[in-house]
Amino acid sequence: MTLTVLDPRSGRTLTDRSRLRTVRRCLLAMAASVGLMAFEPAAAKSPPLGPTILPPATEAILSDGPAGPTPAWTAFCMHRPEECAVDPSAPPVLTLTPDLWLAIGDVNERVNRTILAVTDQDHWGVPDRWDYPEDGLGDCEDIQLLKRKLLIEAGVSRRALPMTVVIDEQGAGHAVLMVRTDRGDFILDNKRDAVLAWYETGYHYVKREGDDGGGWVWLGGEPVPTATATR
Repeated sequence: MTLTVLDPRSGRTLTDRSRLRTVRRCLLAMAASVGLMAFEPAAAKSPPLGPTILPPATEAILSDGPAGPTPAWTAFCMHRPEECAVDPSAPPVLTLTPDLWLAIGDVNERVNRTILAVTDQDHWGVPDRWDYPEDGLGDCEDIQLLKRKLLIEAGVSRRALPMTVVIDEQGAGHAVLMVRTDRGDFILDNKRDAVLAWYETGYHYVKREGDDGGGWVWLGGEPVPTATATR
């Protein structure tokens, strides 16, 4: 969906503010109509018939030493320090149960269908900003931050939900949410509703939050993006 227009005088791309506001109103109305206004994880869709099948157990992705966070993550933590605080006694790896697997998939799908993906440049007028999509609009990291928040509010350990920077299929920086479990690392992504094992996404993994809530850790030798500005 195109969310920008050209100024006929300068030829520059401008944000269509009225269109964004209209889209936001429609999104919020849609959220209210399906009971998602508060994004309560407990208000999940009806459980499937029959037993829940867990994904096959796989190897976790390997980390490779300390890394610095993106500047926008640092700014987010300065603005919302409580969202970056980590309890060192909380588990860094989850025991993946059928109920947890259902909750992870439900949060991923519902947030994807409720938040409209727009770039930070269109939304905020800056190349990269990490924040919650409180107006119904956000890019990749904003959408993943909301999923993270909802899962934490549902009782999931923050340490097991590291924000992660990857290089996507177009060679651009992209943010996803990793869920670290005893059956491997799984990825919540605004580009798909399916929750996949990390190696199934086709992405090149760059770095993720560390277990201690301070620094990040490297995940590979890819060129490091300075921003995660894709939708």
